[in-house]
Amino acid sequence: MAQVFDRSSNALARASLVLSGLIVIALGVRLQCQYCHVSVEKSSYAGIPPTKTCMNCHSQIWTNAQLLEPVRQSWATGASIQWIKVHDLPDFVYFNHEIHVNKGIGCASCHGRVDEMPLMYEQNSLQMEWCLNCHRNPAVNLRPASEIYNMAWAAPSSDKPVWCAPTGAAGPTAQQVGCVNSDPASNNPHVAQVSNPVGIPTGPGGVQGVASSPAIPMPLNYVKFTSQDELGHYLMKQYHIRTANELSSCEVCHR
Repeated sequence: MAQVFDRSSNALARASLVLSGLIVIALGVRLQCQYCHVSVEKSSYAGIPPTKTCMNCHSQIWTNAQLLEPVRQSWATGASIQWIKVHDLPDFVYFNHEIHVNKGIGCASCHGRVDEMPLMYEQNSLQMEWCLNCHRNPAVNLRPASEIYNMAWAAPSSDKPVWCAPTGAAGPTAQQVGCVNSDPASNNPHVAQVSNPVGIPTGPGGVQGVASSPAIPMPLNYVKFTSQDELGHYLMKQYHIRTANELSSCEVCHR
């Protein structure tokens, strides 16, 4: 029987496997939190990944690690992984991941530098007083939306300032502010796209004041920040963060 594939196909197949492995390894090093915790931006719970998600990486890296034997057994048998919950709040406490992530609280603020933990541990107590300390002065923990999952993010300083501006974008509150690490004035002008505000006719088929109106470029008004205190208080206003007095109801945190 004549060969269906040319002999070079074997080399291409091997190369594709190697490339796939390298991609997975690269992802394993630079994965963001929501790769495994897929519901963290839209649910009160961060979510537990299925075994398949674990194996996407661990079929290529640390394939023989004894610590990961439960993962391999789960994949082979179909049985669920018996996770140990490290950050285990009392049943009467209500904590919502979604609102914190979408209001500019980075993962590291609560969970610590997970990327530097050989084995996950509870860095902060997560007790009531610890939570209240943050709500009394949330400015110290607020960060740009683009840095929520950046474990190594550092607060702005005089040497490394941050520029932020409202974007007018829809969606979660934190995404309505855009921040950059270089002076916008030295780069191409950044613009926000806003819909036609006065209902100007848009041409054939266009209707005044509706979605078919063209976007009008508007320059963003960037503000420079050289300290976390300045940035945090600015973001408090932009993110519409409630003050401690506005969170005085017990029902906010307790079921």
